[in-house]
Amino acid sequence: MPDRFSSGPFAPAFAPAGLGASAACAFDRGSRAAAPIVEVLPHPLLRPGVRFYRGLRVAFDRPRRRLELPVGFATLVLGFDQRIRVGPVAADAASSRAGTFTSLFAGIRTKAVIGEHRGFVHGIEVVMHPWAAYAMFGVSMHELAENLVDPSEFADARIRRLTERLAELPDWPARFALLDATLLRWQASGPGPAPRVLRAWELLSVSAGRLSIGGLAAELGWSERQLERRFREQLGLRPKAVARVLRLQDALRMVMAGRPLAEVATRTGFYDQSHLNREVRAATGLTPGGFLAHAPHTSARPTRLDGTVTTVLLPPPRP
Repeated sequence: MPDRFSSGPFAPAFAPAGLGASAACAFDRGSRAAAPIVEVLPHPLLRPGVRFYRGLRVAFDRPRRRLELPVGFATLVLGFDQRIRVGPVAADAASSRAGTFTSLFAGIRTKAVIGEHRGFVHGIEVVMHPWAAYAMFGVSMHELAENLVDPSEFADARIRRLTERLAELPDWPARFALLDATLLRWQASGPGPAPRVLRAWELLSVSAGRLSIGGLAAELGWSERQLERRFREQLGLRPKAVARVLRLQDALRMVMAGRPLAEVATRTGFYDQSHLNREVRAATGLTPGGFLAHAPHTSARPTRLDGTVTTVLLPPPRP
C-alpha cells in the first residue's frame, strides 16, 4: 500500500525521519519508483530560522497529485527544469490563484492547495520559519502569505541567478555549500526579525496555538495592535490566523495517532467535534474522517517537521 502522508511541504514521497542525516532515500511503493532525497542541515548561523535543505531528483512512472496542508513554515523551491502546477482546493477555488512554476515561494497560509507534477522533479527545497524569510528577503511577509508566488516577483533576479548556478554544479554537497554562502549573505544584509516576534512565535508554537492573543501581547509588553502589525510584517498572518494553523496541525497529529475525534476537539481547544470538523474541512477540503481515509493506517508516523503532516497523496484526477 502506498505511503500517502509525507513530511515535506512539496515532498515527492515519504522519507524516514532523521533531520540532519546526510541523505535519505524514499521509495514510493505505489508507483514502483525510487525517489532519492538528500537532506542536510544548513550552516549553524542560519539555524534555527532555516530548518533544512532537501535535494530532489525523483522520477515516478506516473504523474503525482498532492494536497499540501497549511503549516507554520515557509518553503522556497528552486526548480532546475520541470514545472509544478499548484492550485486551490476545488471547494475553495476563490481563495488562492492557480499557477505553474519552476521555482516558487510558499509563505504561511491557512488553506490547503493542490500540487501536481508529471512525475519528475529536480531541484532544491529550503524549509524555513517565515520570520527567517523576512530576514533574508526584506519583504513584508503579508505580501506573500496565503499564496504561492514565483520568487522573481519579490527577489528580482537573484533567485534566478542562484538557481542557475545551483543547477550547473556537479553534486549536492557543492550545491548546499553555495546555498549556505548565499543565504548567509542575504541574512546578514536583511532587516532581521524583532526579538519579541521570535518570542511570540516560540510561545504560540509551544502552546500549539492555544495561547490567548491578549495574553501573548501582555507577555511581550505590546498592545494587540502592535502585535498584529509585527506578525503581518514578519510572519505574514495575524496572530489569530497563525494560532489557527498551529492548532490545526496539533489536531491533525492527534487524528493521525488514532485519537477519538471528541477527545481531539477537547484537547485542541475546539468547542466540540462539529467545530473540529468544520475547521479541518475549511482548511483542507476534507473532514477528519476523509483525511484518515487517505492514510494507510491510523498510527502516527515520525516526520522531520516536529511531527507535522504536511502532504497527502491524492488519487489522479478522473479523465
